Amino acid sequence: MFVKVYFYLFIALFFLKNNNLTAQSATVYGTLTDVTTGSFVEVATVYAKGGSVAAESNDKGEYALKVPTGLAIKLIISRLGFKESVIEIRALSVGERYRVDVALSPLASTMEIIIKENRMRDAGIIREDVRELKYLPSTTGNLESVLPHIALGTNSGTGGELSSQYQVRGGNYDENLVYVNDFEIYRPQLIRAGQQEGLTFANIDLIRDLTFSSGGFAAKYGDKLSSVLDIRYKRPDSLRSSIGMSFLGGSAHVEGSKKLDAEGYRRFRFLAGARYKTTQYLLGTLDTKGEYTPNFTDIQAYLTYDLTRSWQLGLIGNYNKSSYQFIPTSRNTALGLVNFALQLFSVFEGQEVDDFTTAMGGVALTYLPDLKRNPYFLKFLASTYQSTENERIDITGYYRLGEINTDPGSSTYGQVLSVLGTGVQQQYVRNFLTSNVTNVEHKGGVELQKTYDNSQKTSSHFLQWSAKYQHEYIFDKINEWERLDSAGYSIKTNPDTLNVRTVIKSRNTLSSNRLSAHFQDTYTLREDEKYELQVTAGVRGAFWTLNREAFVTPRLQVLFKPLAGSQNISYQLSGGLYYQPPFYRELRQRDGIVNPNVVSQKSAHLVGGFTYDFDMPKFGKKKFRFIAEAYYKKLWDLVSYDVDNVRVRYSGKNDATGYVTGLDMRINGEFVPGAESWINVSLLRAREKLDDIQHRQREVGQAEGVDVADVRRPTDQLLTLSIFFQDYLPRNKNFKMHLNTTIGTGLPFGLPESNTVYRNTYSFAPYHRVDIGFAVALWDEARRLRRPQHFMSFSRAAWLSLEVFNLLKVSNTASNTWIKTIYNSQYAIPNYLTSRRINLRLKMDF
Repeated sequence: MFVKVYFYLFIALFFLKNNNLTAQSATVYGTLTDVTTGSFVEVATVYAKGGSVAAESNDKGEYALKVPTGLAIKLIISRLGFKESVIEIRALSVGERYRVDVALSPLASTMEIIIKENRMRDAGIIREDVRELKYLPSTTGNLESVLPHIALGTNSGTGGELSSQYQVRGGNYDENLVYVNDFEIYRPQLIRAGQQEGLTFANIDLIRDLTFSSGGFAAKYGDKLSSVLDIRYKRPDSLRSSIGMSFLGGSAHVEGSKKLDAEGYRRFRFLAGARYKTTQYLLGTLDTKGEYTPNFTDIQAYLTYDLTRSWQLGLIGNYNKSSYQFIPTSRNTALGLVNFALQLFSVFEGQEVDDFTTAMGGVALTYLPDLKRNPYFLKFLASTYQSTENERIDITGYYRLGEINTDPGSSTYGQVLSVLGTGVQQQYVRNFLTSNVTNVEHKGGVELQKTYDNSQKTSSHFLQWSAKYQHEYIFDKINEWERLDSAGYSIKTNPDTLNVRTVIKSRNTLSSNRLSAHFQDTYTLREDEKYELQVTAGVRGAFWTLNREAFVTPRLQVLFKPLAGSQNISYQLSGGLYYQPPFYRELRQRDGIVNPNVVSQKSAHLVGGFTYDFDMPKFGKKKFRFIAEAYYKKLWDLVSYDVDNVRVRYSGKNDATGYVTGLDMRINGEFVPGAESWINVSLLRAREKLDDIQHRQREVGQAEGVDVADVRRPTDQLLTLSIFFQDYLPRNKNFKMHLNTTIGTGLPFGLPESNTVYRNTYSFAPYHRVDIGFAVALWDEARRLRRPQHFMSFSRAAWLSLEVFNLLKVSNTASNTWIKTIYNSQYAIPNYLTSRRINLRLKMDF
């Protein structure tokens, strides 16, 4: 099965086409002045701690220093007669120019050194260091599970804590882009429930940092309707490793580098990680009892080799296997109010066996010459992805639905008063899908710098482009049906034949090619003490051979930051057209037949907002950041869908229009010194209208309902609130607490098989959940000096965490089981997510 994978990887290696651009160098530049007089400071030495290259300021105080990418550095500025300045700078990406202006203090002065950094970021981008994210209590162990707590307008949908899928500003998971080191990441297509989900591609032990945009992103990113997650893996410079273990699985990773010549330009760097996860412990809290056997494994590596000062070769590989076996025995679910309550009791026979195996390999070649002026880069990538998915389900459930006595004074309180229905539900599935995605791509960029007579003014154009070819092959075999029997009668009822409720049988093979390209220009203009302006304008184009559709979409982002005055605030405005060509799932209609005439779903984005950095004296001299964004998205040519747990069931045709509007806000900072925390609040309204359908809505006391212009989309969630808070003991930072709170109003749903006219008229109960973790530092490097003979001195750090999932033991709903009687009455019985569980986790770094 994997012969093709290795064949494509060999081809990719042969043509040397792939890598990520996180190696080579970036530039730190700025102006040095005297804090007392404001005059320029010349012949000052600027260098990165531990580095071998230094720069010197000129007669106008200007300096520029090449620094390595992928690593946080300490910039040191020294000059005779001035106090030495040490500035911590975050990890920079290839080709990035980062401005740091410093006002140095003379040795005889008591004034403090003043540092003014360039805080301009891409429009709508959230950038995070993953170190704090590792401590978030997580049931999945996947990076994507923590996105709803840090990213604007993001929630986990009905999958809740069992799923790594996320929804952004009214879109479903299929509308999100994910990149790792410039490689686009794909996921299995057939997963229908959160408990089937395994480990996602991104390994948090290997990640350096991430950026996330909730909409209005630049043309350099691909063609999706909602969001982009851009992950960068580490660029290691020393040998390090880690291990982790808990009741939910374990992980291990190793990283390092080795010089292959005396000058150190030829350097081999490696990252490798392995993870194992089992959710058997969690699934034991679900209403349906039985034998759960989930096993999820992921192995990956990322290798780079600096061929010369200017050329770097990179290789990435991943193998991921998810196995899920479930033998149900019984289910007992109660629901209702104080005056009316129901109980569903079922016993089962049969089992479910699923496995999802994916493999990905890629190679990259990057050229980045060491130029002081007008730097540029060229990059060539090639990758191949293969997924093999099997679903095998044969489960028969014998159910009884009864009304419960809710009178506390009755001797039969809590017992079944009357039986509303009995019957049999049988589900049979034999589905198989294999998919191959192979692509080659070229990317490039050049920065054109302009000089002015006025040394306080700088500007540049950063031109970027790409061209990509992609081949896709899909083979899908579907064989599934469901039988519903009530009191001896199969529904649908026919005295002459034995009917089943639903049946899908099809076999589909698709082979197609895609072409895509982009070009964009980022113009940056800065005048010290006045303003900084950044305008990014670009276009994307694409063509797909299956439906013969071609399009060109423009995009624009504008950022403006006043530099005069004491307030640190920046404004942003972005928008454009975002078209999403269909992948296989959007093409497949509910009867299993593929519609090759489906065209791209389309949206027009308009996003405006601001970022405000400020001090809160109550919490010390720490910076806080407040971000607010308002947005509107016009949608057309939509492929309508319904959501069942985490499974998206598409209509297979462009049959809807709609819009999404909302407001996202976030504040983050050190409410407790040395412990970053954040709060996210989102308001959302997502509406749609099916073509040629007059939607109706039932009002209280009305049986027929009234006409409405539009209805709720399946992802419409009025309010979401997420809080991540850290604290530690006042006199001992080795004991930390991590509190994670999520609240969201209920998502909509409708009647199965009749969710058109009266569409999505019901709502799940609000989602609310609190997870808490307590961590103690068993060992760190600071103790090694005091206790060099300690039995844990072989490690750099060790943490032991006690996590409590679902602290309040709230019964959140993932989906409904629909019970239907011979009289065509339907009852929605909720399928609840996990209850309270305690997890013990050990993490050690070496």
